[in-house]
Amino acid sequence: MPTATASGSFLLGGDLEVRRLGFGAMRLTGPGITGRPADEDTARAVLRRAVELGVNHVDTADAYGPDVNEELIAEALHPYPDDLVIATKGGLVRTGGSGDWPKDGRPEHLKEACEGSLKRLKIDRIDLYYLHRPDPNVPYEQSIGALKELRDEGKIRHVAVSNVNMERLAVARGIVDIAAVQNQYSLTDRRAQSVLDECEQNGIGFVPWAPLDAGALEAGGPVEQVAERHGATPLQIALAWLLHASPAMLPIPGTGSLQHLEENIAAAEIELSAEDMSALDALGNLAG
Repeated sequence: MPTATASGSFLLGGDLEVRRLGFGAMRLTGPGITGRPADEDTARAVLRRAVELGVNHVDTADAYGPDVNEELIAEALHPYPDDLVIATKGGLVRTGGSGDWPKDGRPEHLKEACEGSLKRLKIDRIDLYYLHRPDPNVPYEQSIGALKELRDEGKIRHVAVSNVNMERLAVARGIVDIAAVQNQYSLTDRRAQSVLDECEQNGIGFVPWAPLDAGALEAGGPVEQVAERHGATPLQIALAWLLHASPAMLPIPGTGSLQHLEENIAAAEIELSAEDMSALDALGNLAG
Protein backbone atom coordinates (compact mmCIF):
# COMPACT_ATOMS: atom_id res chain seq x y z
CA MET A 1 0.00 0.00 0.00
CA PRO A 2 1.46 3.40 -0.96
CA THR A 3 2.03 5.85 1.88
CA ALA A 4 2.03 9.63 2.22
CA THR A 5 5.82 9.53 2.36
CA ALA A 6 5.79 9.41 -1.45
CA SER A 7 4.39 12.96 -1.51
CA GLY A 8 7.63 14.39 -0.13
CA SER A 9 7.86 16.74 2.82
CA PHE A 10 7.60 20.42 3.70
CA LEU A 11 8.98 22.37 6.66
CA LEU A 12 6.10 24.31 8.23
CA GLY A 13 7.24 27.38 10.10
CA GLY A 14 10.84 26.30 9.71
CA ASP A 15 10.64 23.51 12.29
CA LEU A 16 7.68 21.19 11.67
CA GLU A 17 8.34 18.65 8.93
CA VAL A 18 5.11 17.35 7.44
CA ARG A 19 4.39 15.03 4.56
CA ARG A 20 2.96 17.13 1.78
CA LEU A 21 -0.16 14.97 1.55
CA GLY A 22 -2.23 15.44 4.69
CA PHE A 23 -5.77 14.71 5.83
CA GLY A 24 -8.70 17.09 6.21
CA ALA A 25 -11.00 15.80 8.94
CA MET A 26 -14.02 18.05 8.24
CA ARG A 27 -16.11 15.30 6.65
CA LEU A 28 -15.93 13.21 9.82
CA THR A 29 -19.05 14.87 11.19
CA GLY A 30 -22.78 14.57 10.64
CA PRO A 31 -24.76 16.02 7.71
CA GLY A 32 -24.05 19.67 7.01
CA ILE A 33 -20.83 19.42 9.05
CA THR A 34 -23.07 19.31 12.13
CA GLY A 35 -23.12 16.82 14.97
CA ARG A 36 -21.35 13.50 15.30
CA PRO A 37 -20.97 11.15 12.33
CA ALA A 38 -23.49 8.34 11.90
CA ASP A 39 -20.69 5.75 12.12
CA GLU A 40 -18.25 6.99 14.75
CA ASP A 41 -16.21 3.78 14.70
CA THR A 42 -15.46 4.21 11.01
CA ALA A 43 -14.63 7.89 11.51
CA ARG A 44 -12.06 7.01 14.15
CA ALA A 45 -10.75 4.14 12.00
CA VAL A 46 -10.21 6.54 9.07
CA LEU A 47 -8.14 8.86 11.27
CA ARG A 48 -6.03 5.99 12.59
CA ARG A 49 -5.54 4.55 9.09
CA ALA A 50 -4.43 7.94 7.75
CA VAL A 51 -1.67 8.05 10.37
CA GLU A 52 -0.74 4.41 9.64
CA LEU A 53 -0.31 5.43 6.00
CA GLY A 54 2.20 8.10 6.86
CA VAL A 55 -0.02 11.18 7.17
CA ASN A 56 1.34 13.50 9.87
CA HIS A 57 -0.66 16.67 9.09
CA VAL A 58 -4.32 16.56 10.15
CA ASP A 59 -6.52 19.60 9.63
CA THR A 60 -9.66 20.46 11.61
CA ALA A 61 -11.54 23.46 13.09
CA ASP A 62 -13.68 24.21 16.12
CA ALA A 63 -16.58 25.03 13.77
CA TYR A 64 -16.71 21.48 12.38
CA GLY A 65 -19.50 19.91 14.39
CA PRO A 66 -19.07 22.33 16.16
CA ASP A 67 -16.39 20.85 18.46
CA VAL A 68 -17.14 17.28 17.34
CA ASN A 69 -14.29 17.04 14.85
CA GLU A 70 -11.63 17.99 17.38
CA GLU A 71 -13.12 15.57 19.92
CA LEU A 72 -13.00 12.70 17.41
CA ILE A 73 -9.35 13.38 16.62
CA ALA A 74 -8.49 13.15 20.32
CA GLU A 75 -10.59 10.00 20.74
CA ALA A 76 -8.89 8.29 17.79
CA LEU A 77 -5.30 9.47 18.05
CA HIS A 78 -4.45 10.68 21.57
CA PRO A 79 -1.78 10.20 22.85
CA TYR A 80 -0.45 11.56 19.58
CA PRO A 81 2.59 10.34 17.65
CA ASP A 82 5.56 12.65 18.20
CA ASP A 83 5.61 13.85 14.60
CA LEU A 84 1.86 14.46 14.22
CA VAL A 85 0.95 18.08 13.41
CA ILE A 86 -2.65 19.01 14.18
CA ALA A 87 -3.90 22.22 12.61
CA THR A 88 -7.11 23.80 13.80
CA LYS A 89 -8.92 27.10 13.30
CA GLY A 90 -10.97 29.71 15.12
CA GLY A 91 -13.09 32.61 13.96
CA LEU A 92 -16.29 30.96 12.75
CA VAL A 93 -19.18 30.03 15.04
CA ARG A 94 -22.12 27.72 14.58
CA THR A 95 -25.37 29.14 15.90
CA GLY A 96 -28.15 27.05 14.43
CA GLY A 97 -28.86 25.85 10.93
CA SER A 98 -26.31 23.66 9.16
CA GLY A 99 -25.67 26.38 6.59
CA ASP A 100 -25.05 29.07 9.19
CA TRP A 101 -21.35 29.98 9.72
CA PRO A 102 -21.20 33.48 11.26
CA LYS A 103 -17.74 35.07 11.55
CA ASP A 104 -16.33 36.21 14.87
CA GLY A 105 -12.81 37.62 14.67
CA ARG A 106 -12.91 39.52 17.97
CA PRO A 107 -9.70 38.96 19.95
CA GLU A 108 -11.65 37.83 23.02
CA HIS A 109 -13.52 35.23 20.97
CA LEU A 110 -10.36 33.92 19.30
CA LYS A 111 -8.64 33.50 22.67
CA GLU A 112 -11.66 31.68 24.06
CA ALA A 113 -11.86 29.50 20.93
CA CYS A 114 -8.20 28.59 21.22
CA GLU A 115 -8.65 27.53 24.85
CA GLY A 116 -11.58 25.32 23.82
CA SER A 117 -9.54 23.66 21.08
CA LEU A 118 -6.66 22.99 23.47
CA LYS A 119 -9.02 21.19 25.85
CA ARG A 120 -10.82 19.16 23.19
CA LEU A 121 -7.59 18.12 21.49
CA LYS A 122 -5.97 17.36 24.90
CA ILE A 123 -2.82 19.35 24.16
CA ASP A 124 -0.92 22.22 25.77
CA ARG A 125 0.01 23.94 22.51
CA ILE A 126 -1.56 23.93 19.04
CA ASP A 127 1.03 23.35 16.31
CA LEU A 128 -0.77 25.38 13.64
CA TYR A 129 -3.68 27.72 14.37
CA TYR A 130 -5.61 29.54 11.65
CA LEU A 131 -7.86 32.55 11.62
CA HIS A 132 -10.64 30.71 9.80
CA ARG A 133 -11.99 33.66 7.83
CA PRO A 134 -11.63 37.45 8.05
CA ASP A 135 -14.45 39.12 9.99
CA PRO A 136 -15.56 42.30 8.16
CA ASN A 137 -16.74 43.76 11.47
CA VAL A 138 -13.34 43.48 13.16
CA PRO A 139 -10.12 45.12 11.93
CA TYR A 140 -7.99 42.33 10.51
CA GLU A 141 -4.97 43.60 12.47
CA GLN A 142 -6.84 43.00 15.74
CA SER A 143 -7.70 39.39 14.85
CA ILE A 144 -4.15 38.57 13.78
CA GLY A 145 -2.78 40.43 16.80
CA ALA A 146 -4.77 38.11 19.07
CA LEU A 147 -3.16 35.07 17.43
CA LYS A 148 0.27 36.65 17.88
CA GLU A 149 -0.49 37.06 21.59
CA LEU A 150 -1.55 33.41 21.81
CA ARG A 151 1.71 32.44 20.11
CA ASP A 152 3.73 34.61 22.46
CA GLU A 153 1.94 32.94 25.42
CA GLY A 154 2.98 29.51 24.10
CA LYS A 155 -0.55 28.34 23.31
CA ILE A 156 0.09 28.37 19.55
CA ARG A 157 3.32 27.22 17.93
CA HIS A 158 2.66 28.76 14.51
CA VAL A 159 0.05 31.22 13.22
CA ALA A 160 -1.75 30.61 9.93
CA VAL A 161 -4.46 32.36 7.91
CA SER A 162 -7.28 31.14 5.70
CA ASN A 163 -9.41 32.65 2.94
CA VAL A 164 -7.09 35.59 2.33
CA ASN A 165 -6.11 37.76 -0.63
CA MET A 166 -2.67 39.24 -1.20
CA GLU A 167 -3.47 42.38 0.78
CA ARG A 168 -4.59 40.53 3.90
CA LEU A 169 -1.67 38.13 3.70
CA ALA A 170 0.68 41.13 3.64
CA VAL A 171 -1.07 42.66 6.66
CA ALA A 172 -0.82 39.40 8.59
CA ARG A 173 2.86 38.93 7.74
CA GLY A 174 3.55 42.45 8.97
CA ILE A 175 2.29 41.44 12.42
CA VAL A 176 3.53 37.87 12.90
CA ASP A 177 5.29 35.12 10.97
CA ILE A 178 2.74 33.16 8.94
CA ALA A 179 3.50 29.45 8.54
CA ALA A 180 0.61 28.46 6.26
CA VAL A 181 -2.23 29.80 4.16
CA GLN A 182 -5.40 27.83 3.49
CA ASN A 183 -7.36 29.01 0.43
CA GLN A 184 -9.66 27.40 -2.08
CA TYR A 185 -7.60 26.01 -4.97
CA SER A 186 -7.91 23.13 -7.41
CA LEU A 187 -7.37 22.09 -11.01
CA THR A 188 -10.36 24.14 -12.07
CA ASP A 189 -10.28 26.97 -9.51
CA ARG A 190 -7.00 28.90 -9.45
CA ARG A 191 -8.20 32.28 -8.24
CA ALA A 192 -5.65 32.04 -5.43
CA GLN A 193 -2.70 31.58 -7.82
CA SER A 194 -1.00 34.83 -6.80
CA VAL A 195 -1.27 33.87 -3.13
CA LEU A 196 0.18 30.42 -3.91
CA ASP A 197 3.09 32.04 -5.76
CA GLU A 198 3.76 34.34 -2.80
CA CYS A 199 3.72 31.38 -0.42
CA GLU A 200 6.10 29.38 -2.59
CA GLN A 201 8.55 32.28 -2.79
CA ASN A 202 8.55 32.80 0.98
CA GLY A 203 8.56 29.24 2.33
CA ILE A 204 4.93 29.40 3.49
CA GLY A 205 2.83 26.24 3.22
CA PHE A 206 -0.20 26.53 0.93
CA VAL A 207 -3.08 24.27 1.96
CA PRO A 208 -5.77 24.06 -0.74
CA TRP A 209 -9.31 23.50 0.47
CA ALA A 210 -11.84 21.85 -1.86
CA PRO A 211 -8.72 20.38 -3.54
CA LEU A 212 -10.55 17.76 -5.58
CA ASP A 213 -13.39 19.91 -6.95
CA ALA A 214 -15.16 16.70 -7.94
CA GLY A 215 -18.15 18.35 -9.56
CA ALA A 216 -16.00 20.25 -12.04
CA LEU A 217 -14.12 17.30 -13.52
CA GLU A 218 -15.76 16.84 -16.90
CA ALA A 219 -16.47 13.26 -17.97
CA GLY A 220 -14.40 12.36 -21.02
CA GLY A 221 -12.26 15.47 -20.57
CA PRO A 222 -8.50 15.83 -20.10
CA VAL A 223 -8.54 14.64 -16.48
CA GLU A 224 -10.29 11.40 -17.39
CA GLN A 225 -7.92 10.87 -20.32
CA VAL A 226 -4.85 11.29 -18.11
CA ALA A 227 -6.45 9.01 -15.51
CA GLU A 228 -6.92 6.26 -18.09
CA ARG A 229 -3.24 6.48 -19.08
CA HIS A 230 -2.22 5.96 -15.45
CA GLY A 231 -4.86 3.41 -14.48
CA ALA A 232 -6.06 5.92 -11.89
CA THR A 233 -9.28 7.73 -11.01
CA PRO A 234 -9.89 11.36 -12.07
CA LEU A 235 -9.80 12.40 -8.41
CA GLN A 236 -6.39 10.78 -7.97
CA ILE A 237 -5.13 12.72 -10.99
CA ALA A 238 -6.51 15.98 -9.61
CA LEU A 239 -4.65 15.30 -6.38
CA ALA A 240 -1.43 14.30 -8.15
CA TRP A 241 -1.61 17.51 -10.18
CA LEU A 242 -1.75 19.57 -6.99
CA LEU A 243 1.37 17.85 -5.66
CA HIS A 244 3.15 18.53 -8.96
CA ALA A 245 1.94 22.15 -9.21
CA SER A 246 4.07 23.62 -6.40
CA PRO A 247 6.53 22.37 -3.77
CA ALA A 248 4.67 24.52 -1.22
CA MET A 249 1.35 22.74 -1.93
CA LEU A 250 0.01 20.71 1.01
CA PRO A 251 -3.29 19.08 -0.04
CA ILE A 252 -5.55 17.78 2.73
CA PRO A 253 -8.19 15.66 0.95
CA GLY A 254 -10.88 14.48 3.33
CA THR A 255 -13.14 11.46 3.31
CA GLY A 256 -15.19 9.32 5.66
CA SER A 257 -14.35 6.17 3.70
CA LEU A 258 -11.36 3.91 4.28
CA GLN A 259 -11.33 2.96 0.60
CA HIS A 260 -11.29 6.56 -0.58
CA LEU A 261 -8.62 7.40 1.98
CA GLU A 262 -6.34 4.73 0.53
CA GLU A 263 -7.08 5.92 -3.02
CA ASN A 264 -6.19 9.48 -2.05
CA ILE A 265 -2.92 8.40 -0.43
CA ALA A 266 -2.04 6.33 -3.51
CA ALA A 267 -2.16 9.51 -5.61
CA ALA A 268 1.16 10.50 -4.00
CA GLU A 269 2.93 7.89 -6.15
CA ILE A 270 1.50 9.02 -9.50
CA GLU A 271 4.20 10.56 -11.68
CA LEU A 272 2.66 12.96 -14.18
CA SER A 273 4.55 13.51 -17.44
CA ALA A 274 5.17 16.91 -19.05
CA GLU A 275 2.39 16.04 -21.50
CA ASP A 276 0.01 15.24 -18.64
CA MET A 277 0.86 18.48 -16.85
CA SER A 278 0.38 20.54 -20.00
CA ALA A 279 -3.10 19.10 -20.56
CA LEU A 280 -4.07 19.60 -16.92
CA ASP A 281 -2.53 23.08 -16.60
CA ALA A 282 -4.68 24.20 -19.53
CA LEU A 283 -7.82 23.54 -17.49
CA GLY A 284 -7.02 26.60 -15.41
CA ASN A 285 -7.16 28.79 -18.53
CA LEU A 286 -10.51 27.30 -19.49
CA ALA A 287 -11.90 27.84 -15.98
CA GLY A 288 -10.69 31.44 -15.90
